[in-house]
Amino acid sequence: MTKTTGAVAKMDRKPFKLKLLALVSAIALFPAAANAETTAGEQVFGTPSGLPFTLSGSYLAGRLAGFQKDYGQAAAFFEETLAADPSNTMLLERTFLSKLANGDVDEAVHYAGEMEKAGLQNFLAQISLGGKKILDGNYSEADVALSKGRNGPLAQLSIGISRAWALYGSGKIDEAVAAIDALSGPEWFDVFKATHKAHILFAAGRKEDALAAAESAYVIDQGAIRVIDAFARILAANGKNEDAIEVLDQYDTQFRGHPKLDETRKMLESGDVIAPMVTDPAEGMSEILYGLGAVIGRDGGEELSTAYLQLALFLDPTAEFAAMALGAVFERIGQPDRAIDALMMVPDDSVLKREAEIQVGLNFNALEKLDESREHLEALIKQDPSDLEAGIALGNILRSHEIYDEAETVYTQSLDTIPELEGRHWLLLYFRGISRERLGKWDLAEADFRKALELNENQPLVLNYLGYSLVDQGLKLDEALEMIKTAVELRPTDGYIVDSLGWVYYRLGRFEEAVKELERAIELRPADPVINDHLGDAYWMVGRRNEARFQWNHARDLGPEEKELPKILDKIANGLKDAPATDAAKADTKKNGG
Repeated sequence: MTKTTGAVAKMDRKPFKLKLLALVSAIALFPAAANAETTAGEQVFGTPSGLPFTLSGSYLAGRLAGFQKDYGQAAAFFEETLAADPSNTMLLERTFLSKLANGDVDEAVHYAGEMEKAGLQNFLAQISLGGKKILDGNYSEADVALSKGRNGPLAQLSIGISRAWALYGSGKIDEAVAAIDALSGPEWFDVFKATHKAHILFAAGRKEDALAAAESAYVIDQGAIRVIDAFARILAANGKNEDAIEVLDQYDTQFRGHPKLDETRKMLESGDVIAPMVTDPAEGMSEILYGLGAVIGRDGGEELSTAYLQLALFLDPTAEFAAMALGAVFERIGQPDRAIDALMMVPDDSVLKREAEIQVGLNFNALEKLDESREHLEALIKQDPSDLEAGIALGNILRSHEIYDEAETVYTQSLDTIPELEGRHWLLLYFRGISRERLGKWDLAEADFRKALELNENQPLVLNYLGYSLVDQGLKLDEALEMIKTAVELRPTDGYIVDSLGWVYYRLGRFEEAVKELERAIELRPADPVINDHLGDAYWMVGRRNEARFQWNHARDLGPEEKELPKILDKIANGLKDAPATDAAKADTKKNGG
Protein backbone atom coordinates (compact mmCIF):
# COMPACT_ATOMS: atom_id res chain seq x y z
CA MET A 1 0.00 0.00 0.00
CA THR A 2 0.91 3.64 -0.06
CA LYS A 3 -0.35 5.55 2.96
CA THR A 4 1.19 9.01 2.72
CA THR A 5 2.55 10.07 6.11
CA GLY A 6 4.42 13.18 5.06
CA ALA A 7 7.85 11.65 5.56
CA VAL A 8 10.28 12.62 2.84
CA ALA A 9 12.64 10.00 1.46
CA LYS A 10 16.19 11.30 1.26
CA MET A 11 17.39 10.40 -2.20
CA ASP A 12 19.93 11.81 -4.61
CA ARG A 13 17.72 13.01 -7.43
CA LYS A 14 20.34 14.86 -9.51
CA PRO A 15 20.20 13.73 -13.13
CA PHE A 16 23.07 11.60 -14.33
CA LYS A 17 24.05 14.17 -16.96
CA LEU A 18 24.46 16.81 -14.26
CA LYS A 19 26.57 14.51 -12.13
CA LEU A 20 28.79 13.76 -15.12
CA LEU A 21 29.20 17.47 -15.88
CA ALA A 22 30.14 18.07 -12.25
CA LEU A 23 32.82 15.41 -12.49
CA VAL A 24 34.19 16.80 -15.76
CA SER A 25 34.25 20.33 -14.35
CA ALA A 26 35.94 19.22 -11.16
CA ILE A 27 38.68 17.53 -13.17
CA ALA A 28 39.11 20.60 -15.38
CA LEU A 29 39.22 22.95 -12.41
CA PHE A 30 40.61 20.79 -9.70
CA PRO A 31 41.09 23.27 -6.86
CA ALA A 32 38.57 25.84 -8.09
CA ALA A 33 35.58 23.81 -6.96
CA ALA A 34 32.31 25.65 -7.51
CA ASN A 35 31.10 25.35 -3.95
CA ALA A 36 34.35 25.82 -2.08
CA GLU A 37 34.08 26.89 1.54
CA THR A 38 36.48 28.52 3.93
CA THR A 39 37.56 26.80 7.12
CA ALA A 40 35.02 28.97 8.93
CA GLY A 41 32.25 27.42 6.81
CA GLU A 42 31.53 30.55 4.78
CA GLN A 43 30.84 30.00 1.11
CA VAL A 44 33.44 31.29 -1.31
CA PHE A 45 32.24 32.70 -4.61
CA GLY A 46 34.47 32.09 -7.60
CA THR A 47 37.97 30.66 -7.39
CA PRO A 48 39.19 30.65 -3.77
CA SER A 49 42.12 32.93 -3.05
CA GLY A 50 45.47 31.21 -3.15
CA LEU A 51 44.34 28.67 -5.74
CA PRO A 52 45.30 28.85 -9.42
CA PHE A 53 42.88 30.47 -11.85
CA THR A 54 42.31 28.92 -15.27
CA LEU A 55 40.05 30.45 -17.89
CA SER A 56 38.62 27.14 -19.03
CA GLY A 57 38.17 25.93 -15.46
CA SER A 58 36.28 29.01 -14.33
CA TYR A 59 34.16 28.98 -17.49
CA LEU A 60 33.19 25.34 -16.93
CA ALA A 61 32.48 26.07 -13.26
CA GLY A 62 30.23 28.95 -14.31
CA ARG A 63 28.40 26.69 -16.75
CA LEU A 64 27.98 24.05 -14.08
CA ALA A 65 26.71 26.57 -11.54
CA GLY A 66 24.25 27.84 -14.13
CA PHE A 67 22.93 24.33 -14.77
CA GLN A 68 22.53 23.92 -11.02
CA LYS A 69 20.76 27.29 -10.85
CA ASP A 70 23.38 28.58 -8.41
CA TYR A 71 23.29 32.10 -9.81
CA GLY A 72 25.70 33.56 -7.25
CA GLN A 73 28.47 31.13 -8.19
CA ALA A 74 27.67 31.42 -11.90
CA ALA A 75 27.99 35.21 -11.72
CA ALA A 76 31.29 35.02 -9.81
CA PHE A 77 32.91 32.54 -12.19
CA PHE A 78 31.69 34.27 -15.35
CA GLU A 79 32.83 37.63 -13.96
CA GLU A 80 36.37 36.40 -13.36
CA THR A 81 36.53 34.84 -16.84
CA LEU A 82 35.28 38.14 -18.27
CA ALA A 83 38.04 39.99 -16.42
CA ALA A 84 40.57 37.69 -18.12
CA ASP A 85 38.88 37.99 -21.53
CA PRO A 86 37.09 41.39 -21.52
CA SER A 87 36.33 41.43 -25.25
CA ASN A 88 34.32 38.22 -25.08
CA THR A 89 30.70 39.31 -25.56
CA MET A 90 29.32 35.88 -24.70
CA LEU A 91 30.97 36.07 -21.27
CA LEU A 92 29.68 39.62 -20.86
CA GLU A 93 26.12 38.49 -21.55
CA ARG A 94 26.35 35.50 -19.22
CA THR A 95 27.80 37.65 -16.44
CA PHE A 96 24.99 40.17 -16.84
CA LEU A 97 22.23 37.56 -16.74
CA SER A 98 23.71 35.69 -13.77
CA LYS A 99 24.12 38.94 -11.83
CA LEU A 100 20.51 39.87 -12.55
CA ALA A 101 19.12 36.45 -11.60
CA ASN A 102 21.18 36.54 -8.38
CA GLY A 103 19.68 39.91 -7.41
CA ASP A 104 22.88 41.93 -7.89
CA VAL A 105 20.89 44.41 -9.94
CA ASP A 106 23.18 47.45 -9.66
CA GLU A 107 26.04 45.35 -10.99
CA ALA A 108 23.78 43.87 -13.67
CA VAL A 109 22.85 47.38 -14.79
CA HIS A 110 26.56 48.18 -15.13
CA TYR A 111 27.09 45.16 -17.38
CA ALA A 112 23.92 46.05 -19.31
CA GLY A 113 25.58 49.39 -20.10
CA GLU A 114 28.71 47.58 -21.25
CA MET A 115 26.56 45.39 -23.49
CA GLU A 116 24.96 48.45 -25.03
CA LYS A 117 28.39 49.95 -25.71
CA ALA A 118 29.42 46.68 -27.37
CA GLY A 119 26.36 46.80 -29.62
CA LEU A 120 24.73 43.73 -28.09
CA GLN A 121 20.94 43.64 -28.44
CA ASN A 122 19.45 42.02 -25.35
CA PHE A 123 15.96 42.90 -24.20
CA LEU A 124 16.71 42.16 -20.53
CA ALA A 125 19.64 44.57 -20.65
CA GLN A 126 17.34 47.15 -22.24
CA ILE A 127 14.73 46.66 -19.51
CA SER A 128 17.38 46.88 -16.81
CA LEU A 129 18.77 50.16 -18.14
CA GLY A 130 15.29 51.59 -18.63
CA GLY A 131 14.22 50.44 -15.19
CA LYS A 132 17.18 52.13 -13.51
CA LYS A 133 16.33 55.40 -15.25
CA ILE A 134 12.69 55.13 -14.15
CA LEU A 135 13.78 54.41 -10.58
CA ASP A 136 16.00 57.51 -10.68
CA GLY A 137 13.08 59.61 -11.99
CA ASN A 138 14.67 60.15 -15.40
CA TYR A 139 11.47 59.35 -17.27
CA SER A 140 12.37 60.97 -20.60
CA GLU A 141 15.68 59.10 -20.70
CA ALA A 142 13.85 55.90 -19.76
CA ASP A 143 11.43 56.46 -22.64
CA VAL A 144 14.34 56.80 -25.05
CA ALA A 145 16.03 53.68 -23.67
CA LEU A 146 12.81 51.66 -23.88
CA SER A 147 11.72 52.95 -27.31
CA LYS A 148 14.07 50.60 -29.12
CA GLY A 149 11.97 47.64 -30.20
CA ARG A 150 12.95 44.04 -29.63
CA ASN A 151 11.73 40.85 -31.27
CA GLY A 152 9.72 38.26 -29.41
CA PRO A 153 6.37 38.54 -27.60
CA LEU A 154 7.84 38.57 -24.09
CA ALA A 155 10.31 41.31 -24.97
CA GLN A 156 7.69 43.43 -26.72
CA LEU A 157 5.19 43.22 -23.87
CA SER A 158 7.78 43.79 -21.12
CA ILE A 159 9.35 46.76 -22.85
CA GLY A 160 6.06 48.18 -24.13
CA ILE A 161 4.34 48.28 -20.73
CA SER A 162 7.51 49.58 -19.07
CA ARG A 163 7.71 52.39 -21.62
CA ALA A 164 4.06 53.27 -20.94
CA TRP A 165 4.95 53.78 -17.29
CA ALA A 166 7.88 56.00 -18.28
CA LEU A 167 5.49 58.11 -20.37
CA TYR A 168 3.08 58.27 -17.45
CA GLY A 169 5.94 59.52 -15.28
CA SER A 170 6.50 62.33 -17.78
CA GLY A 171 2.82 63.26 -17.56
CA LYS A 172 2.07 61.95 -21.08
CA ILE A 173 -1.04 59.96 -20.20
CA ASP A 174 -2.54 59.75 -23.70
CA GLU A 175 0.80 58.67 -25.14
CA ALA A 176 1.15 56.04 -22.41
CA VAL A 177 -2.28 54.60 -23.22
CA ALA A 178 -1.53 54.74 -26.95
CA ALA A 179 1.75 52.85 -26.37
CA ILE A 180 -0.19 50.06 -24.67
CA ASP A 181 -2.90 49.99 -27.34
CA ALA A 182 -0.23 49.75 -30.05
CA LEU A 183 1.16 46.52 -28.62
CA SER A 184 0.14 43.58 -30.79
CA GLY A 185 0.76 39.98 -29.95
CA PRO A 186 -0.84 36.72 -28.81
CA GLU A 187 -4.09 36.65 -26.82
CA TRP A 188 -2.28 36.37 -23.50
CA PHE A 189 -1.08 39.97 -24.02
CA ASP A 190 -4.59 41.28 -23.56
CA VAL A 191 -5.04 40.86 -19.80
CA PHE A 192 -1.68 42.55 -19.09
CA LYS A 193 -2.44 45.39 -21.50
CA ALA A 194 -5.91 46.00 -20.07
CA THR A 195 -4.76 45.83 -16.44
CA HIS A 196 -1.89 48.29 -16.86
CA LYS A 197 -4.03 50.60 -18.94
CA ALA A 198 -6.51 50.61 -16.05
CA HIS A 199 -3.74 51.29 -13.51
CA ILE A 200 -2.40 54.25 -15.51
CA LEU A 201 -5.83 55.78 -16.16
CA PHE A 202 -6.90 55.36 -12.52
CA ALA A 203 -3.64 56.89 -11.26
CA ALA A 204 -4.22 59.80 -13.65
CA GLY A 205 -7.71 60.40 -12.21
CA ARG A 206 -9.60 59.15 -15.28
CA LYS A 207 -11.81 56.77 -13.34
CA GLU A 208 -14.44 56.03 -15.97
CA ASP A 209 -11.88 55.14 -18.62
CA ALA A 210 -10.02 53.09 -16.03
CA LEU A 211 -13.20 51.15 -15.28
CA ALA A 212 -13.68 50.19 -18.93
CA ALA A 213 -10.12 48.88 -19.10
CA ALA A 214 -10.37 47.05 -15.75
CA GLU A 215 -13.62 45.40 -16.80
CA SER A 216 -12.09 44.11 -20.01
CA ALA A 217 -9.24 42.57 -17.99
CA TYR A 218 -11.76 41.00 -15.62
CA VAL A 219 -13.68 39.43 -18.51
CA ILE A 220 -10.46 37.78 -19.69
CA ASP A 221 -9.24 36.50 -16.31
CA GLN A 222 -11.48 36.17 -13.26
CA GLY A 223 -8.94 34.16 -11.30
CA ALA A 224 -6.01 36.60 -11.06
CA ILE A 225 -5.75 38.33 -7.67
CA ARG A 226 -4.33 41.57 -9.06
CA VAL A 227 -7.00 41.77 -11.77
CA ILE A 228 -9.80 41.19 -9.25
CA ASP A 229 -8.33 43.69 -6.80
CA ALA A 230 -7.94 46.41 -9.44
CA PHE A 231 -11.45 45.87 -10.82
CA ALA A 232 -13.10 45.96 -7.38
CA ARG A 233 -11.24 49.10 -6.37
CA ILE A 234 -12.00 50.92 -9.61
CA LEU A 235 -15.68 49.91 -9.41
CA ALA A 236 -15.87 51.38 -5.92
CA ALA A 237 -14.06 54.53 -7.01
CA ASN A 238 -16.77 54.95 -9.63
CA GLY A 239 -19.51 54.73 -7.00
CA LYS A 240 -20.34 51.07 -7.66
CA ASN A 241 -19.55 49.70 -4.24
CA GLU A 242 -22.15 46.93 -4.32
CA ASP A 243 -20.84 45.68 -7.65
CA ALA A 244 -17.32 45.71 -6.21
CA ILE A 245 -18.41 43.59 -3.23
CA GLU A 246 -20.16 41.20 -5.60
CA VAL A 247 -16.92 40.76 -7.57
CA LEU A 248 -15.11 39.86 -4.35
CA ASP A 249 -17.93 37.51 -3.31
CA GLN A 250 -17.74 35.69 -6.61
CA TYR A 251 -14.00 35.21 -6.25
CA ASP A 252 -14.43 33.93 -2.68
CA THR A 253 -17.01 31.40 -3.87
CA GLN A 254 -14.80 30.09 -6.65
CA PHE A 255 -11.36 30.26 -5.03
CA ARG A 256 -11.92 30.40 -1.24
CA GLY A 257 -10.75 33.98 -0.92
CA HIS A 258 -7.39 35.67 -0.48
CA PRO A 259 -5.95 37.90 2.29
CA LYS A 260 -5.33 40.78 -0.13
CA LEU A 261 -8.94 40.76 -1.28
CA ASP A 262 -10.11 40.51 2.34
CA GLU A 263 -8.14 43.70 2.96
CA THR A 264 -9.82 45.40 0.01
CA ARG A 265 -13.25 44.22 1.21
CA LYS A 266 -12.71 45.85 4.62
CA MET A 267 -11.71 49.06 2.86
CA LEU A 268 -14.87 49.01 0.74
CA GLU A 269 -17.14 48.20 3.68
CA SER A 270 -15.63 50.96 5.83
CA GLY A 271 -16.30 53.61 3.19
CA ASP A 272 -12.65 54.63 2.95
CA VAL A 273 -11.47 56.56 -0.09
CA ILE A 274 -10.21 54.05 -2.63
CA ALA A 275 -6.72 54.93 -3.82
CA PRO A 276 -5.15 53.53 -6.99
CA MET A 277 -3.14 50.33 -6.51
CA VAL A 278 -0.21 51.82 -8.44
CA THR A 279 0.77 55.48 -8.67
CA ASP A 280 4.56 55.47 -9.05
CA PRO A 281 6.13 54.59 -12.44
CA ALA A 282 8.78 52.36 -10.85
CA GLU A 283 6.03 50.46 -9.01
CA GLY A 284 4.09 50.16 -12.27
CA MET A 285 7.09 48.69 -14.07
CA SER A 286 7.70 46.40 -11.10
CA GLU A 287 4.09 45.20 -11.44
CA ILE A 288 4.47 44.07 -15.06
CA LEU A 289 7.79 42.39 -14.31
CA TYR A 290 6.23 40.56 -11.36
CA GLY A 291 3.23 39.47 -13.41
CA LEU A 292 5.35 38.04 -16.20
CA GLY A 293 8.05 36.66 -13.91
CA ALA A 294 5.53 34.70 -11.85
CA VAL A 295 4.06 33.09 -14.98
CA ILE A 296 7.48 32.26 -16.46
CA GLY A 297 8.52 30.65 -13.16
CA ARG A 298 5.58 28.26 -13.28
CA ASP A 299 6.58 27.11 -16.75
CA GLY A 300 10.13 26.10 -15.84
CA GLY A 301 12.09 29.18 -17.00
CA GLU A 302 13.68 29.71 -13.61
CA GLU A 303 16.65 31.86 -14.64
CA LEU A 304 14.51 34.28 -16.63
CA SER A 305 11.84 34.25 -13.95
CA THR A 306 14.27 35.10 -11.15
CA ALA A 307 15.78 37.86 -13.33
CA TYR A 308 12.34 39.43 -13.78
CA LEU A 309 11.40 39.11 -10.12
CA GLN A 310 14.74 40.41 -8.84
CA LEU A 311 14.38 43.46 -11.07
CA ALA A 312 10.78 43.91 -9.89
CA LEU A 313 11.98 44.01 -6.28
CA PHE A 314 14.82 46.38 -7.20
CA LEU A 315 12.24 48.80 -8.62
CA ASP A 316 9.87 48.33 -5.68
CA PRO A 317 11.37 46.69 -2.56
CA THR A 318 7.88 46.57 -1.01
CA ALA A 319 6.46 44.46 -3.86
CA GLU A 320 4.95 41.74 -1.67
CA PHE A 321 3.68 39.57 -4.52
CA ALA A 322 7.05 39.65 -6.26
CA ALA A 323 8.79 38.57 -3.03
CA MET A 324 6.33 35.70 -2.57
CA ALA A 325 6.76 34.63 -6.19
CA LEU A 326 10.56 34.75 -5.96
CA GLY A 327 10.45 32.66 -2.80
CA ALA A 328 8.27 30.11 -4.59
CA VAL A 329 10.72 29.87 -7.50
CA PHE A 330 13.65 29.26 -5.16
CA GLU A 331 11.61 26.60 -3.35
CA ARG A 332 10.90 24.82 -6.63
CA ILE A 333 14.57 24.72 -7.60
CA GLY A 334 15.59 23.38 -4.21
CA GLN A 335 17.19 26.47 -2.68
CA PRO A 336 15.32 26.98 0.61
CA ASP A 337 17.97 29.37 1.96
CA ARG A 338 17.40 31.73 -0.97
CA ALA A 339 13.66 31.26 -0.57
CA ILE A 340 13.89 32.45 3.04
CA ASP A 341 15.80 35.56 1.97
CA ALA A 342 13.13 36.38 -0.62
CA LEU A 343 10.20 35.75 1.72
CA MET A 344 11.71 37.97 4.39
CA MET A 345 11.39 40.86 1.93
CA VAL A 346 7.60 40.83 2.35
CA PRO A 347 6.92 44.02 4.35
CA ASP A 348 5.90 43.67 7.99
CA ASP A 349 2.63 45.51 7.40
CA SER A 350 1.62 43.32 4.46
CA VAL A 351 -1.39 41.02 4.77
CA LEU A 352 0.81 38.40 3.10
CA LYS A 353 3.43 38.59 5.86
CA ARG A 354 2.01 35.73 7.90
CA GLU A 355 1.80 33.47 4.85
CA ALA A 356 5.39 34.36 4.08
CA GLU A 357 6.47 33.56 7.65
CA ILE A 358 4.79 30.15 7.46
CA GLN A 359 6.74 29.42 4.30
CA VAL A 360 9.92 30.53 6.07
CA GLY A 361 9.25 27.90 8.73
CA LEU A 362 8.74 25.24 6.08
CA ASN A 363 11.97 26.24 4.37
CA PHE A 364 13.91 25.95 7.63
CA ASN A 365 12.67 22.37 7.73
CA ALA A 366 13.79 21.86 4.12
CA LEU A 367 17.25 22.97 5.29
CA GLU A 368 17.03 20.21 7.95
CA LYS A 369 16.93 22.85 10.67
CA LEU A 370 14.10 21.30 12.67
CA ASP A 371 14.66 23.37 15.81
CA GLU A 372 14.59 26.67 13.90
CA SER A 373 11.54 25.54 11.95
CA ARG A 374 9.66 24.52 15.08
CA GLU A 375 10.62 27.68 16.97
CA HIS A 376 9.56 29.88 14.05
CA LEU A 377 6.15 28.24 13.62
CA GLU A 378 5.46 27.96 17.34
CA ALA A 379 5.95 31.72 17.62
CA LEU A 380 3.39 32.26 14.86
CA ILE A 381 0.90 29.95 16.55
CA LYS A 382 1.42 31.75 19.87
CA GLN A 383 0.62 35.05 18.15
CA ASP A 384 -2.60 33.62 16.72
CA PRO A 385 -3.63 30.12 17.88
CA SER A 386 -6.59 30.17 15.47
CA ASP A 387 -4.30 30.35 12.43
CA LEU A 388 -4.89 26.84 11.10
CA GLU A 389 -2.29 27.16 8.35
CA ALA A 390 0.51 27.62 10.89
CA GLY A 391 -0.80 24.69 12.94
CA ILE A 392 -1.01 22.43 9.91
CA ALA A 393 2.50 23.43 8.82
CA LEU A 394 4.04 22.63 12.22
CA GLY A 395 2.03 19.44 12.62
CA ASN A 396 3.08 18.21 9.20
CA ILE A 397 6.73 18.95 9.87
CA LEU A 398 6.63 17.02 13.15
CA ARG A 399 4.80 14.17 11.41
CA SER A 400 7.38 14.07 8.62
CA HIS A 401 10.02 13.53 11.33
CA GLU A 402 7.83 10.79 12.85
CA ILE A 403 7.27 12.84 16.03
CA TYR A 404 3.66 11.71 16.03
CA ASP A 405 2.76 12.49 19.64
CA GLU A 406 3.68 16.15 19.31
CA ALA A 407 2.06 16.35 15.88
CA GLU A 408 -1.18 15.01 17.37
CA THR A 409 -1.02 17.67 20.08
CA VAL A 410 -0.52 20.49 17.55
CA TYR A 411 -3.40 19.32 15.36
CA THR A 412 -5.63 18.99 18.43
CA GLN A 413 -4.78 22.50 19.60
CA SER A 414 -5.71 23.84 16.17
CA LEU A 415 -8.98 21.89 16.09
CA ASP A 416 -9.86 23.17 19.58
CA THR A 417 -9.87 26.75 18.26
CA ILE A 418 -12.65 25.97 15.74
CA PRO A 419 -16.15 26.82 17.08
CA GLU A 420 -17.91 24.65 14.49
CA LEU A 421 -16.29 22.27 12.02
CA GLU A 422 -16.83 23.04 8.35
CA GLY A 423 -16.05 21.18 5.14
CA ARG A 424 -12.60 22.73 4.80
CA HIS A 425 -11.52 21.32 8.17
CA TRP A 426 -11.40 17.71 6.90
CA LEU A 427 -7.66 18.07 6.30
CA LEU A 428 -6.84 18.72 9.95
CA LEU A 429 -8.82 15.65 11.01
CA TYR A 430 -7.11 13.58 8.33
CA PHE A 431 -3.66 14.62 9.49
CA ARG A 432 -4.49 14.01 13.14
CA GLY A 433 -5.96 10.64 12.21
CA ILE A 434 -2.68 9.65 10.54
CA SER A 435 -0.74 10.67 13.64
CA ARG A 436 -3.08 8.71 15.91
CA GLU A 437 -2.93 5.62 13.67
CA ARG A 438 0.85 5.74 13.80
CA LEU A 439 0.69 6.03 17.60
CA GLY A 440 -1.52 2.92 17.78
CA LYS A 441 -4.60 4.89 18.85
CA TRP A 442 -6.80 3.22 16.27
CA ASP A 443 -10.25 4.00 17.72
CA LEU A 444 -9.42 7.71 17.88
CA ALA A 445 -7.83 7.61 14.43
CA GLU A 446 -10.85 5.93 12.86
CA ALA A 447 -13.13 8.49 14.45
CA ASP A 448 -11.07 11.30 12.89
CA PHE A 449 -11.11 9.68 9.44
CA ARG A 450 -14.87 9.09 9.56
CA LYS A 451 -15.50 12.66 10.75
CA ALA A 452 -13.33 13.90 7.89
CA LEU A 453 -15.54 11.95 5.48
CA GLU A 454 -18.63 13.51 7.04
CA LEU A 455 -17.18 16.91 6.25
CA ASN A 456 -15.90 15.96 2.79
CA GLU A 457 -17.69 12.90 1.47
CA ASN A 458 -15.69 10.60 -0.80
CA GLN A 459 -12.41 12.43 -0.20
CA PRO A 460 -9.97 10.04 -1.94
CA LEU A 461 -7.02 10.56 0.42
CA VAL A 462 -9.15 9.73 3.46
CA LEU A 463 -10.86 6.80 1.73
CA ASN A 464 -7.47 5.40 0.76
CA TYR A 465 -5.91 5.71 4.20
CA LEU A 466 -8.93 4.54 6.18
CA GLY A 467 -9.67 1.68 3.78
CA TYR A 468 -6.16 0.32 3.85
CA SER A 469 -5.88 0.68 7.62
CA LEU A 470 -9.04 -1.36 8.09
CA VAL A 471 -7.78 -4.12 5.79
CA ASP A 472 -4.38 -4.03 7.49
CA GLN A 473 -6.13 -4.88 10.75
CA GLY A 474 -8.67 -7.31 9.27
CA LEU A 475 -11.59 -5.03 10.04
CA LYS A 476 -14.76 -4.32 7.99
CA LEU A 477 -13.18 -5.72 4.86
CA ASP A 478 -16.05 -5.29 2.42
CA GLU A 479 -16.47 -1.64 3.38
CA ALA A 480 -12.71 -1.08 3.30
CA LEU A 481 -12.32 -2.55 -0.18
CA GLU A 482 -15.18 -0.40 -1.49
CA MET A 483 -13.53 2.68 0.02
CA ILE A 484 -10.30 2.06 -1.86
CA LYS A 485 -12.15 1.22 -5.09
CA THR A 486 -13.98 4.54 -4.78
CA ALA A 487 -10.69 6.35 -4.18
CA VAL A 488 -9.26 4.79 -7.35
CA GLU A 489 -12.35 5.80 -9.34
CA LEU A 490 -11.92 9.37 -8.13
CA ARG A 491 -8.17 9.41 -8.80
CA PRO A 492 -7.48 6.79 -11.46
CA THR A 493 -4.08 8.28 -12.32
CA ASP A 494 -2.80 8.42 -8.74
CA GLY A 495 -0.23 5.64 -8.63
CA TYR A 496 -0.13 5.59 -4.84
CA ILE A 497 -3.87 5.01 -4.49
CA VAL A 498 -3.87 2.39 -7.26
CA ASP A 499 -1.01 0.71 -5.38
CA SER A 500 -3.19 0.63 -2.28
CA LEU A 501 -5.92 -1.24 -4.17
CA GLY A 502 -3.42 -3.76 -5.52
CA TRP A 503 -1.86 -4.27 -2.12
CA VAL A 504 -5.24 -4.79 -0.47
CA TYR A 505 -6.02 -7.49 -3.02
CA TYR A 506 -2.66 -9.04 -2.13
CA ARG A 507 -3.43 -8.97 1.59
CA LEU A 508 -6.76 -10.63 0.87
CA GLY A 509 -5.04 -13.40 -1.07
CA ARG A 510 -6.49 -12.29 -4.41
CA PHE A 511 -3.12 -12.36 -6.13
CA GLU A 512 -4.14 -12.20 -9.80
CA GLU A 513 -6.18 -9.07 -9.12
CA ALA A 514 -3.27 -7.69 -7.12
CA VAL A 515 -0.90 -8.16 -10.07
CA LYS A 516 -3.30 -6.34 -12.42
CA GLU A 517 -3.61 -3.29 -10.18
CA LEU A 518 0.04 -3.17 -9.15
CA GLU A 519 1.16 -3.32 -12.78
CA ARG A 520 -1.07 -0.31 -13.44
CA ALA A 521 0.40 1.47 -10.40
CA ILE A 522 3.92 0.85 -11.77
CA GLU A 523 2.95 2.44 -15.07
CA LEU A 524 1.85 5.53 -13.13
CA ARG A 525 4.79 5.58 -10.67
CA PRO A 526 7.64 3.54 -12.21
CA ALA A 527 10.35 4.96 -9.92
CA ASP A 528 8.67 4.27 -6.57
CA PRO A 529 10.51 1.59 -4.54
CA VAL A 530 7.44 0.62 -2.49
CA ILE A 531 5.26 -0.09 -5.52
CA ASN A 532 8.05 -2.09 -7.20
CA ASP A 533 8.47 -4.12 -4.01
CA HIS A 534 4.74 -4.80 -3.84
CA LEU A 535 4.60 -5.93 -7.47
CA GLY A 536 7.54 -8.28 -6.82
CA ASP A 537 5.60 -9.89 -3.96
CA ALA A 538 2.51 -10.30 -6.12
CA TYR A 539 4.50 -11.81 -8.99
CA TRP A 540 6.03 -14.34 -6.61
CA MET A 541 2.64 -15.47 -5.34
CA VAL A 542 1.37 -16.15 -8.87
CA GLY A 543 4.48 -18.11 -9.78
CA ARG A 544 6.31 -15.46 -11.81
CA ARG A 545 9.53 -15.87 -9.85
CA ASN A 546 12.05 -14.30 -12.25
CA GLU A 547 9.89 -11.21 -12.68
CA ALA A 548 9.48 -11.01 -8.91
CA ARG A 549 13.23 -10.90 -8.37
CA PHE A 550 13.57 -8.31 -11.14
CA GLN A 551 11.08 -6.03 -9.35
CA TRP A 552 12.76 -6.53 -5.98
CA ASN A 553 16.14 -5.69 -7.50
CA HIS A 554 14.59 -2.59 -9.04
CA ALA A 555 13.07 -1.61 -5.68
CA ARG A 556 16.50 -2.04 -4.06
CA ASP A 557 18.12 0.25 -6.66
CA LEU A 558 15.49 2.97 -6.26
CA GLY A 559 16.58 3.78 -2.69
CA PRO A 560 13.94 2.34 -0.35
CA GLU A 561 13.63 3.41 3.29
CA GLU A 562 16.46 2.12 5.42
CA LYS A 563 14.25 -0.23 7.43
CA GLU A 564 12.83 -1.81 4.26
CA LEU A 565 16.13 -2.57 2.54
CA PRO A 566 17.04 -5.72 4.58
CA LYS A 567 13.59 -7.18 3.86
CA ILE A 568 14.03 -6.59 0.12
CA LEU A 569 17.51 -8.10 0.13
CA ASP A 570 16.21 -11.19 1.94
CA LYS A 571 13.47 -11.63 -0.67
CA ILE A 572 16.00 -11.32 -3.48
CA ALA A 573 18.09 -14.05 -1.88
CA ASN A 574 15.39 -16.38 -0.58
CA GLY A 575 12.07 -15.39 -2.15
CA LEU A 576 8.78 -15.60 -0.25
CA LYS A 577 7.96 -18.83 1.54
CA ASP A 578 4.19 -18.96 1.75
CA ALA A 579 1.06 -16.99 1.05
CA PRO A 580 0.72 -14.05 3.48
CA ALA A 581 -0.99 -15.44 6.57
CA THR A 582 -2.23 -12.04 7.67
CA ASP A 583 -5.18 -11.21 9.82
CA ALA A 584 -6.68 -9.57 6.77
CA ALA A 585 -6.47 -12.77 4.73
CA LYS A 586 -8.03 -14.81 7.52
CA ALA A 587 -10.61 -12.33 8.71
CA ASP A 588 -14.27 -13.23 9.04
CA THR A 589 -15.97 -10.31 7.31
CA LYS A 590 -19.26 -10.80 9.12
CA LYS A 591 -17.53 -10.87 12.49
CA ASN A 592 -15.74 -7.64 11.72
CA GLY A 593 -18.75 -5.79 10.41
CA GLY A 594 -17.72 -6.05 6.77
